Amino acid sequence: MTATVKGPASYFPSIEKKYGRPVAEWKDLIRSSPLTRHMELVAWLKAEHGLGHGHANALVAHTLAEGPAKG
Repeated sequence: MTATVKGPASYFPSIEKKYGRPVAEWKDLIRSSPLTRHMELVAWLKAEHGLGHGHANALVAHTLAEGPAKG
């Protein structure tokens, strides 16, 4: 039995398929951005990287919920 992925992570397979980059790469991009506010980051991903609103929102929400990068 496999658990159904819910929330922002449910978008990850389609994000990787549509934009050709692994989710970890998107998260690194978000963390390296000088922007820190959720909607600023969403707008940036949409404008600079061509992501749709739902995909950008899911990546930003999940990344910010994880906190700063470790290491």
